[in-house]
Amino acid sequence: MKSERVLLLPGWQNSGPDHWQSRWERLHGDERVEQHDWDWPRRGDWMARLDEVLLQDDAPAILVAHSLGCQLVAAWAEHSQHTGRVKGALLVAPPDTEREDMPPQLHNWRPIRRPRLPFPSITVISSDDPYGAAERSTQMAADWGSSVVIAGPRGHLNAESGLGDWPQGRELLESLAKR
Repeated sequence: MKSERVLLLPGWQNSGPDHWQSRWERLHGDERVEQHDWDWPRRGDWMARLDEVLLQDDAPAILVAHSLGCQLVAAWAEHSQHTGRVKGALLVAPPDTEREDMPPQLHNWRPIRRPRLPFPSITVISSDDPYGAAERSTQMAADWGSSVVIAGPRGHLNAESGLGDWPQGRELLESLAKR
């Protein structure tokens, strides 16, 4: 994967030091896309920031999104003119932002964008994710044209899930890079 950039797209409130995304950043040198406001995320601002980062380097990128980062990829891909710079996307634990119990900070992420992604993707879903029922997440992945991997009962696939460096996720990322 030396020729591709790996861009980490954390979700709402960013990924903490024990999150697998933070571990990948330290272990593999992956690049986190920093957002201006992690607590009150605005979809348009996050989309513009992703464009900015992609345009900083001509190397193709693989997007590695967690939680709200998955919704960012879907919304960005629908509107950006720079999708050709992306070789693939690993989408982990997409939340259902249309649920009634979503925090008000996430209401501007409605409706969920569902067009088919213009690049290969793999969506990893937990069977007991508190932020999105497996059936809804599987339907989102189908709409996006994404392959689905069911990780079993692993919560929100974050630091609390005990994934550590998450080698299984890295294998999925490497399979995307080989496509």
